[in-house]
Amino acid sequence: QVRLVESGGGLVQAEDSLRLTCVASGRRASNYDMAWYRQAPGKEREIVDSIRFSFRGDIISYADSVKGRFTISRDSAKHTMYLQMSRLRPEETAIYYCDVVIPDTVESICWGQGTQVTVSA
Repeated sequence: QVRLVESGGGLVQAEDSLRLTCVASGRRASNYDMAWYRQAPGKEREIVDSIRFSFRGDIISYADSVKGRFTISRDSAKHTMYLQMSRLRPEETAIYYCDVVIPDTVESICWGQGTQVTVSA
């Protein structure tokens, strides 16, 4: 069983940057395939990006809307995943979640409580 705790959200202005952190605890926490999801008010959860474990090096994918602006990374020794967000847009106001996903997919198994990101115009 894994526990995920997100942090780092806050209120920023458009074009600002923010870094989110997700700390995972539990067995094999450093080897999970993981993803960042977000859910805006009144909308369904959508995937932001994902990072898949590989012995040859993590495999990273981004949603088209965040390519070039967001960067996902992780420190396996610290069981921590990061989401560096830059040039934020007001429409990206949402609760951001750190998910463990089924290997080689983006189907979520579990996620944390989320962290609120609010981007003002």
